[in-house]
Amino acid sequence: MNRPPQYGDFQYEIYLDGLKGIAPRYPVDFASLEEKAHAVMPWWVRNYVAAGCGNEHTQRANVEAFNRWGLVPRMFNGSYERDLSVSLFGVNLPSPIFMSPIGVIGLCSQDFHGDLRVAEAAAATGVPMMTSTLSMDPMEEIAQHLGQTPGFFQLYTPGDRDLAESLINRAQGAGFKAIALTLDTWVTGWRPRDLNYASFPQLRGYCLSNYFTDPYFRKRLEKSPEEDPAAAAREWMKVFGNSLTWDDLKWIREVSHVPLIAKGICHPEDARKAIDLGVDAIYCSNHGGRQANGGLSALEMLGGVVEAADGVPVLFDSGVRNGSDVVKALALGATAVGIGRPYAYALAVGGTDGVIQQLRSILAEADLLMAVDGYPTIADLRKGGLIKAV
Repeated sequence: MNRPPQYGDFQYEIYLDGLKGIAPRYPVDFASLEEKAHAVMPWWVRNYVAAGCGNEHTQRANVEAFNRWGLVPRMFNGSYERDLSVSLFGVNLPSPIFMSPIGVIGLCSQDFHGDLRVAEAAAATGVPMMTSTLSMDPMEEIAQHLGQTPGFFQLYTPGDRDLAESLINRAQGAGFKAIALTLDTWVTGWRPRDLNYASFPQLRGYCLSNYFTDPYFRKRLEKSPEEDPAAAAREWMKVFGNSLTWDDLKWIREVSHVPLIAKGICHPEDARKAIDLGVDAIYCSNHGGRQANGGLSALEMLGGVVEAADGVPVLFDSGVRNGSDVVKALALGATAVGIGRPYAYALAVGGTDGVIQQLRSILAEADLLMAVDGYPTIADLRKGGLIKAV
């Protein structure tokens, strides 16, 4: 039997390198990484990545919610080796984290091909990437950089049904193992950091590669995107928004021949109905606080969604900053936990290598927390190891 990866051993690599006078090239903690990233990112990319909706209360609440939960140490559990592997859609994954879709991740890399750099990091670590519809490179090219690591595709369902079906079919044809149907972004939320500078990257033609390369989108244009990119971007604005109904889920389910994930589900009743209509997984998320302000943190809603899902996989993101956050979300029942801003900032600072180090750092912290507190497996975490502080 193969020994599962012991992610915490990464710290020994760092310390042993230190004996040779070699310090880590990039910070291992989020705060230091964020500071370095903000120093190197173009201001308009930095604002877009860092921004939340409104006064950013919900974005802050997402982060702060983790501080209200604490893991209870349990001793004599023989946690010398930990197993953090999970199974998702019939695929065995070595760890329970994935990289959440970020619509400007392509711009976070110094070469503006961040989607490819992230895919390379996924290939190197075994951590799946969920590719956004909004990417600097076409989904087919991104898929080629994933190696043996499974990739998922996040869909913003356009108002043109032919275009929507084309995007789904392209994702399936490229080899993506699941499609995440995003429900909370048919219109963009009120984001003052972007509005104060009238900065919207997509309307300037960035991150629209999947549209500009799609035959159904190109049919909508008088001139090709290469000839008139500004007109193509304006056409994208017209077709992007689509407020979905339960009836839409039915036809999307028929078109999709890979597992379908409902992304943005935060209410138990919505989770139950989505499952009844054929989705294969629920994605509990409030878009990191970027789309709607004034709501509860996603973590506060996770438990109810997990209970309603009744064994159906539940993916989770929003506010995850480190390995301890990952462990708490797993203890509350998440099947897999999405990493967002940490890998975006790592990409800005160090490209592919930066993302690899940050993913390894998050996994190392999660692994070591489970080791020290006596939880050999994720199943052990879910047996009452988490207590909410009064």
